[in-house]
Amino acid sequence: MIASPAAKGDACLRIAARTSFVLKDATACYIRCIFAAVSCILVRVRTFDLTKAKKSLPKKALKWQRDPEGMRIRILEAAKKEFAAHGLAGARVDRIAAKAGANKRMLYYHVGKKDDLYLAVLEGAYEQIRVEERGLDLEHLDPPDAIETLIGFTWNYFIRNPEFLALLNTENLVQAKHLKRSDKVKSMHSPFVEMIRTVVNRGVESGDFKVAMDPVQLYISIAALSFFYLSNSATLSVIFGRDLLAKQARDERLAHMVALVLAALTGKSVAEFLLPKGAAARAPARQPA
Repeated sequence: MIASPAAKGDACLRIAARTSFVLKDATACYIRCIFAAVSCILVRVRTFDLTKAKKSLPKKALKWQRDPEGMRIRILEAAKKEFAAHGLAGARVDRIAAKAGANKRMLYYHVGKKDDLYLAVLEGAYEQIRVEERGLDLEHLDPPDAIETLIGFTWNYFIRNPEFLALLNTENLVQAKHLKRSDKVKSMHSPFVEMIRTVVNRGVESGDFKVAMDPVQLYISIAALSFFYLSNSATLSVIFGRDLLAKQARDERLAHMVALVLAALTGKSVAEFLLPKGAAARAPARQPA
């Protein structure tokens, strides 16, 4: 059957319409694909720029990184209290870190393991007392006044720093096991010994002292007179029925220590140094028998 010209025309129109629709749809799809591709490229470019910018910016330092020395000081101060209260065996690193506002990682970074931390505390304790002793300016005092000043300083330093006495007790219990590792402590004591030797020698030269006493023995005696009294004050107070840490008792003890040491250096009677200031000069001299 042969289609009429009109039918053929209608068929052609329908085909053309469908073709036009397909072309339009394909064009729109193509445009959308191009737009999506361009958008993706832009996003990647922006992401790359931001990543590059972030990498180029310096990282913000943490608080402990900005002040490492301050953190170390806080760790050592917290450790001193912990070791003094609980000893080396009973001390806990986590408690030290918490009190210092740090964590274990920071503690190990700044100081090291527990034994290293303990030694650093011990060295710091000795350094502190030696530094303050150098500030006494004993070299420019009359020899008797210099020795009295040293005794008074040692006594009051021990009272103000009970942690120091506790640390010494702890280290002596282990026969100075940790202190033997330290070259720092040994080196800081040589100038101190020489300072005492100079004072004693000046006293002998001036006639104030009768004997050039060994400076190490002299200092050990001074420290022992204070250390034993204070470290045993609790038991001694119970035994003798008096408060040995009351102000009057402390003042009497200091006067007694000064009198003992100066009597040993000068060859005079202890009683002369226990008299009130100026009374010794007013006291009549004893007549020979």
